[in-house]
Amino acid sequence: MATEVANNGDIAHDVHDPEKTAAELADGIDQVKLDDKVSSGVDDSPPPTEKIPPASSSSPPPPVLPKSSADGLVKTPLAAPLETSKPVPRPPLTSEQETKYATLLDKVSAWTEIPETSARGAPTSPLTDSERMFLTRDALLRYLRATTWDVAQAETRLRNTLIWRREYGLEKHTKDYISIENETGKQVILGWDNHGRTCQYLRPSKQNTERSDRQIQHLVFMLERAIDLMPPGQETLALLINFAETKSGQGATIGQGRQTLNILQNHYPERLGRALVTNVPFYIWGFFKLITPFIDPLTREKIKFNEDMGIHVPREQLLKESGGHVEFEYEHTIYWPALNELCESNRAAAYERWVKGGKRIGEFEGYLKGGEGEVSLSETEKNVSIEG
Repeated sequence: MATEVANNGDIAHDVHDPEKTAAELADGIDQVKLDDKVSSGVDDSPPPTEKIPPASSSSPPPPVLPKSSADGLVKTPLAAPLETSKPVPRPPLTSEQETKYATLLDKVSAWTEIPETSARGAPTSPLTDSERMFLTRDALLRYLRATTWDVAQAETRLRNTLIWRREYGLEKHTKDYISIENETGKQVILGWDNHGRTCQYLRPSKQNTERSDRQIQHLVFMLERAIDLMPPGQETLALLINFAETKSGQGATIGQGRQTLNILQNHYPERLGRALVTNVPFYIWGFFKLITPFIDPLTREKIKFNEDMGIHVPREQLLKESGGHVEFEYEHTIYWPALNELCESNRAAAYERWVKGGKRIGEFEGYLKGGEGEVSLSETEKNVSIEG
């Protein structure tokens, strides 16, 4: 799926928001059905009743994991960013931006039900806890930035994302259903870059399955896991795409690329922090040349070709195959459980904090992720009231 991401919405915004610019690549892109089947002759649909159980404080503690290359041969994700990997704080909002955020928060807080699907006249049902928890302050701000601070557009896009998450069946794409896609380690989440961005490796030469919808569902699953592992204060990820030993035919089809583009541009805005691409074969270069005119200059700056990845990622947490010091061996029966246990533990802890904070829409992600000194929205409002 590396080709898909190299093609896709993480390198798409309009002049202010690359996601919107990529949407204009073709009028039909936004019309691509998220559930269109890529012909493979294999029924890879997840079981219709398969659900991810809600996170709870009874979930097992995270596994003991290595911290860096100093721990020898690595077969699991790493435990945490290095002390030197620090997110760059965003500048404070202007008074106008604060007003627009408050307006959007009021509108979103008034939602009680949303449609089950994007079909006209689809039945509605109440927002779930996971959907309300998704609507953090930071999420609302991402959609505001992605729409150049247009409140109405941000509200529409947020609502559409929640509907998409339902329709796409995000909670049906469990670790067991997705597992087969990662048996060869074609995607690996390991380490953090200099600014604390989760590093998500895409290794297309390790493609192991026939083209199907599950390949794209795998990409989305791994994006969600990369988000689970973002430290407090960081809301973007680093994509490390290595085309070494990739053969023609191991990439995505145009249809898959468009579907992936549609998902990322519309439902994961403001999530790309950096894309490091190496060993690009000539047939992939051709695609990059085609889409380059549609990529916002600010986003182009995030995409680096054939650079020393050690400039951007501490070598102690960078795979040796990418120029780092980490001796990594992918063994699915070890890596896959460890990754999912770590992410499940993080989600459980975040949910527990969200409940403790009053299950608020507009909660702070820094608080949910256990950031040092971070307090809940309710506690912040209480402190402001006391000071006032």
